[in-house]
Amino acid sequence: MIQSKLPNVGTTIFTVMSKLAAEHKALNLGQGFPGFPMDMQLGALVEGYIRKGFNQYAPMQGVIELRKILSEKIASMYGHRYDADSEITITAGGTQAIYTAITALVHSDDEVILFAPAYDCYAPAIELNGGKPVWINLTYPDFKINWNDVRKLVNHKTKMIIINTPHNPSGACMPAEDMLELEKIVAGSDIFVLSDEVYEHIVFDGNQHQSVARYPTLASQSFTVFSFGKTFHNTGWKMGYICGPAAMMAEFRKVHQFNVFSCNTPVQYALAEYLQQEERYLQLPIFYEEKRNVFFNAIQSSPFEVVPSAGTYFQLLGYKSLSEEKDTDMAIRLTRDYGIASIPCSVFYPGNHDDKVLRFCFAKENEDLMRAGEILSAVKKM
Repeated sequence: MIQSKLPNVGTTIFTVMSKLAAEHKALNLGQGFPGFPMDMQLGALVEGYIRKGFNQYAPMQGVIELRKILSEKIASMYGHRYDADSEITITAGGTQAIYTAITALVHSDDEVILFAPAYDCYAPAIELNGGKPVWINLTYPDFKINWNDVRKLVNHKTKMIIINTPHNPSGACMPAEDMLELEKIVAGSDIFVLSDEVYEHIVFDGNQHQSVARYPTLASQSFTVFSFGKTFHNTGWKMGYICGPAAMMAEFRKVHQFNVFSCNTPVQYALAEYLQQEERYLQLPIFYEEKRNVFFNAIQSSPFEVVPSAGTYFQLLGYKSLSEEKDTDMAIRLTRDYGIASIPCSVFYPGNHDDKVLRFCFAKENEDLMRAGEILSAVKKM
């Protein structure tokens, strides 16, 4: 008899909604990946390194050429220089980095503070390592963190606080004052911060991404996770990286070497060359803000409540004026009856928290976003 370590985990909502979308030939704005191709110049670079024979194991911590240029990139953007040799590790995507960081630091009975709605990999990783997720629920539409609530939950068992900015699924971005409050809480303590910043380059309306790397005390106690897939429209490559102080990174690598060891070699060399042109990532906010605005304008005549996304490539739509049904039921009905798939936000919370909100991905071709606007504008009140 198998005794499950994750007895409450079943098929993910992303799989359920994608299957339903396929069955009903619906426009799928549920699962969060780009609906357009990446830059084929990057593909050509990968092909070139394959042909040159860069096809054996990379160093466990990652190709040094890539780590060096990432060190320069972060120093330029956030004012903090991570040592390329001892403080940056290339990972098999952001999720692997998050899992490995939690595994490296969280012990049995440790508590980890999480903010819901939350990306669905955090809590299972904590539980698999014997830790306890401690939840603080944030609510639509502002998803603001009450730091007094955080202070009340911090105790001698608190090992880690996990933050995510820009935030999936809400599209909210943590401002500088939030980072300063977090810094006050962890300063002088043994609490680590795990900062999920995979959407770092997708921030709108002229705002700056507030990385923990901007704040020296936070940086000295934090792992920061980034994603090439989110930045360069190739999520299927599963390539990311993590930064942190040398002592923390040494523990991370102890785990990393046994659950992954090393990541795709030709892709790493290609990324090191591709990143030499800064505009390839610095132009990303403009690119995605245009798509957000296309989607936003397309749904202006819809009956949904819209608070424009501040970051990521997700837009939340509230439907309280349309129906009192559960968001899971609403998502299914929209897919089945109207031909558009989304993700219900309640699945990002523990328990049954339901603000009557759905998440839509606007990392799609503009024609699809316009079509989505037409569909959503036709939705009738129940």
